Amino acid sequence: MWKQYGFLDLLSYFSYTAFCRIFTFMANRHLSRSIVLQSLFEWDFTGHNFSGVEEVLLRNVTEFAPGLNDNTFISTLLKNILAKQPEIDLIIEKAAPAWPIDRISVVDRNVLRIGLYELLFGDRGEVPPKVAINEAIELAKTFGGENSGKFVNGVLGAVYKEIGEPGKDETTQSKDRKREAVDPATLPLEQLGGAVVYARHEGEIYLALVHDIFGHWTLSKGHIEPGESPEDGTVRELKEEIDATITIEEKLGENEYIASHPENGKIRKHVMYFLASAPFQELALEEGKGGLDDARWFRAAEIVDLNIYDDILPLITKALTILMSKTV
Repeated sequence: MWKQYGFLDLLSYFSYTAFCRIFTFMANRHLSRSIVLQSLFEWDFTGHNFSGVEEVLLRNVTEFAPGLNDNTFISTLLKNILAKQPEIDLIIEKAAPAWPIDRISVVDRNVLRIGLYELLFGDRGEVPPKVAINEAIELAKTFGGENSGKFVNGVLGAVYKEIGEPGKDETTQSKDRKREAVDPATLPLEQLGGAVVYARHEGEIYLALVHDIFGHWTLSKGHIEPGESPEDGTVRELKEEIDATITIEEKLGENEYIASHPENGKIRKHVMYFLASAPFQELALEEGKGGLDDARWFRAAEIVDLNIYDDILPLITKALTILMSKTV
């Protein structure tokens, strides 16, 4: 029968068929996530009764999706979210500090649990980050309140921005999977400035570090505005981010990496780091600072016991070497 059709006709037919299959798959997955959300809602609303979760899931599949051939995905997703729930909830609290977990609506917090699980712990080859975020936003819009979509987008976006940092744990992606090759020169460039900030107090050297929602201590840094020098921009940013009045002493090094933005895609970030001094005063993290949850002084001897990114350690080591060589 195919002889009566030309090559382009056949190509169009098969392209259309493939499109229909992909569309059906995506629609099924959206329905599957909706069922997981319904099951999480009941589990959450009834007091976290783990013993009846499978029964609730089976009932929801039978009631809302009879004939849906995606039971393995649904069951695995629900079980994995529940297994990671304490860890996911901690990330939610850190990414949305103004909203304690029990004050977030039942729908919104379970949409976030689904989105964060797929974003941070799922298979990125099967569910890319943007798909995970968009699916969660659609669930929020469908089942949540008027502002649920914006709220979910804000929380997931704050977390997603941190994934592109250099040296981050590979919990968000398979270590064995090669990343898609990207020519850095073709990406938009953002200039940032950061510093190893130190203070001398009672004969000891203290360093000012910030803590991110992934459990690492790192250096404070921020965006350099157009026309602003790296030094001036770093002084301004650290005052805004941790309320430290710093004095730049010397340049420590530079770092460049590719980060991801939920709306703008990949971006090249170039960071210039300095050694800077500051008065030993209480640090105050900028209110609503996405991705960070603490700022603190540490004695130099305490640094070795902290969870610090591999790319940041050489900068701190270089700074301490310089400081130790100077006479007090």
